[in-house]
Amino acid sequence: MKNEQFFIAQIGRTIGLYGDLKLHLHTDFPEQFKVGAMLQSDKEKLEIESYNPTRGMIRFIGYSSIESAKILTNTKLYSTIDQTKENCSLSKGQHFWFDIIGLDIYENEEQIGTVEDIDRMLEIDYLLIKTDSKLVDEGHAKDFLLPYIPRYIISVDKESKKIYVVDAKDILEAS
Repeated sequence: MKNEQFFIAQIGRTIGLYGDLKLHLHTDFPEQFKVGAMLQSDKEKLEIESYNPTRGMIRFIGYSSIESAKILTNTKLYSTIDQTKENCSLSKGQHFWFDIIGLDIYENEEQIGTVEDIDRMLEIDYLLIKTDSKLVDEGHAKDFLLPYIPRYIISVDKESKKIYVVDAKDILEAS
């Protein structure tokens, strides 16, 4: 899992004459886009020559003309777990998605399910929870979405691989 790659950005159109490209972020951590950083694309590693977060522009070493940069249009950029942990700092209570996926969901000491994935809709992250088989056998949905907001999330315990929640079962029953 340490070398698994995560999609963090996609390169857009060229801007100007010197190889600048529009960068569309798919991460909450723009600080990983710094001069000298190496990012993996589907084809090769790309080294950042310059990055302007205000304008959302990036340039890579070896792609300093509009003609050479055009071939990078629509290229997806990836990072590994190790790179992400090294280049991104979390505030208290924040977690990387790859640390949350796979954790079990508990409400009042009852296992409700397991986090299968995380989806972002508008500005809110939703945990896609695969419902515990015991609850599915009782007639509940096989999976459901739980907003990852303080209203529902009490605590995350990565060591015990558990997320403690409130009112998740109500959402499951309504699903």
